[in-house]
Amino acid sequence: MKHQLDFEKPIIELQNKLNDLKKHPEAHSLDVSFEEEIAQIERKLEETRRQIYTHLTPWQRIQLARHPKRPYTLDYLNTAFTGFHELHGDRLFAEDRAVVGGFATLGEHKVVVIGTQKGRDTKENILRNFGSAHPEGYRKALRLMRLADKFGLPIVTLIDTAGAYPGVGAEERHIAEAIAVNLREMTLLEVPIIATVIGEGGSGGALGIGVADRVLIMENAYYSVISPEGCAAILWKDRAASAKAAEALKITAKDLHEQKLVDEIIPEPLGGAHTNPAAAAAALKGALLKHLGELQAMTGAERLKKRYDKFRAHGHFLEKSPTPAEKAGAKKTPKRAAHAAPAGSAA
Repeated sequence: MKHQLDFEKPIIELQNKLNDLKKHPEAHSLDVSFEEEIAQIERKLEETRRQIYTHLTPWQRIQLARHPKRPYTLDYLNTAFTGFHELHGDRLFAEDRAVVGGFATLGEHKVVVIGTQKGRDTKENILRNFGSAHPEGYRKALRLMRLADKFGLPIVTLIDTAGAYPGVGAEERHIAEAIAVNLREMTLLEVPIIATVIGEGGSGGALGIGVADRVLIMENAYYSVISPEGCAAILWKDRAASAKAAEALKITAKDLHEQKLVDEIIPEPLGGAHTNPAAAAAALKGALLKHLGELQAMTGAERLKKRYDKFRAHGHFLEKSPTPAEKAGAKKTPKRAAHAAPAGSAA
């Protein structure tokens, strides 16, 4: 099995044992019948899969989010959507292949869909810039969103990027300004907007197409201001602490939903979306249609208000209450007397 992850080794070993037994039954001395031995291994394999994939750590989920066989934006456009017609260019500088977008049909709804796209191999990754968009990618996305707003079409965005491209050229063409403009403009569009994190949701690169009425996330995706590796390098001075950073950052779907930073978790097949792309696409389509129906029942003014309130409500924090000892210590500390300024002097 290609692209196996470390925590999947027990599953791979059982699967190899099962395959070997089926191919060469004569090479094995069995205490029970051949059919019964096969059934026992299959039951153990299923139980092992269930135990591993229902108790994943945050770091293991991040590994699944980055799995090279995981469905990307174009895969979902060919399964969850129909009739996709891609539009190119930002009409300012260039075409950015890391961002794809255009007209499509979702169920019975005409929509504009925009997403970040990674590559499957080295050649395609170079073409797609590993899913990291330049400023022109975000400006293309904004051009398409304004087109959707003009014609009253709902907007669906699919997020799967480690972050916006941090190179010199991107800085020269004002990557931060391009993302900031998108954040502002997406709060003002009157049509329904649904954003879904389908894999990696990295920093401002993800947020640049992530301001929406509803923000959804796939079960094994993540959404974060910084990658676990970057956080580990800063806080622990060691990228080997990435698993610890992933735990501390609270960036998995479950954590984000509990903090009300996302509106719904879209379930994935056991083992990740790559194990059954068709089922993952069906789950995504169902969630999008449900939320789109709810949003279209509102007026534009209602959507704008709810969208504004939604993002204004983010960022809650708790202040630690002082202990009795701290309160007693504060009472004992003498307060400095306030002296009034002399009459006529500058206060």
